[in-house]
Amino acid sequence: MAVYTEVSDEDLAAFAALYDIGQVQSFKGIAEGVENSNFLLETEKDRYILTLYERRTKPEDLPFFLGLMEHLADKGIACPTPIHARDGQSLKNLCGKPAAMVSFLKGISARSIKPWHCQALGQALASLHLAGSDFKTQRPNALSVSGWRPLFEASRHGADELAPGLEALIALELDRLESEWPQDLPRGVIHADLFPDNVFFLGDALSGLIDFYFACTDFLAYDIAICVNAWCFEKDLSFNATKARLLLGAYEKVRRLDDAEVAMLPLLCRGAAMRFLLTRLYDWLHTPAGAFVTRKDPREYLKKLRFHQEVKRAEAYGLNAR
Repeated sequence: MAVYTEVSDEDLAAFAALYDIGQVQSFKGIAEGVENSNFLLETEKDRYILTLYERRTKPEDLPFFLGLMEHLADKGIACPTPIHARDGQSLKNLCGKPAAMVSFLKGISARSIKPWHCQALGQALASLHLAGSDFKTQRPNALSVSGWRPLFEASRHGADELAPGLEALIALELDRLESEWPQDLPRGVIHADLFPDNVFFLGDALSGLIDFYFACTDFLAYDIAICVNAWCFEKDLSFNATKARLLLGAYEKVRRLDDAEVAMLPLLCRGAAMRFLLTRLYDWLHTPAGAFVTRKDPREYLKKLRFHQEVKRAEAYGLNAR
């Protein structure tokens, strides 16, 4: 989440009047994340998250995102639910940009990831995959392997300034990933961005999943690989095999991975590391000056990529060979 577009009091009042949400009592921007402009809106009735969609979010994708959240909520997944305006529509315009409101979920993201957080995540991720199995609309993953080289070409000019030798490393790794990326693993709806700041906890229970604006149709095991990267490394970027084992074990209690998914997990983890290395590199070089957003260091995912490059079998992640 982030803020790129400022909303005036007059524009906010006109927008809120489209909904049956009562009088606005407070309104503030949310700095985390990099994609859209997000605000916490509190009215006399409830709290909501207001999002203005910009940058990489395509307007034609918004019905998929909003429809998916409604579908998952109907299936019992704790996630934001789009708020419909008085005319029945959940997608509107604000400050010349597509905008929507969703329900506010209680909870906080974990600042220090414990093994039990990873276990709870694994169960929630598998439940999300099963709940999305009958969602009819599909959306290709624009940030899968076919989308990585364009990001690289737009960013390679600044790669070596960030880390010496980075340009050559990415070029070689992309060649490998493009030639070996699987074609026929189980597919379905994936979250594709389930980082710790997108998972809420209340006490010792997972209370909800948020920020579905990268969700798409792709390999289910690729979603797992994203979570391994995001949850199973320590602050010093050492890999925590216990966290990975608990995450994967809890996932498999809900949805068992097949042999091909297990075999491909090391390569999928490399791909997931490359995806976030490239998008962070792009944002590092192209984020507008003065934007109310926290840029994330691409070198974190460079170190994770190097770890995965040494992994040959899924046992390193806590999965038994099949």
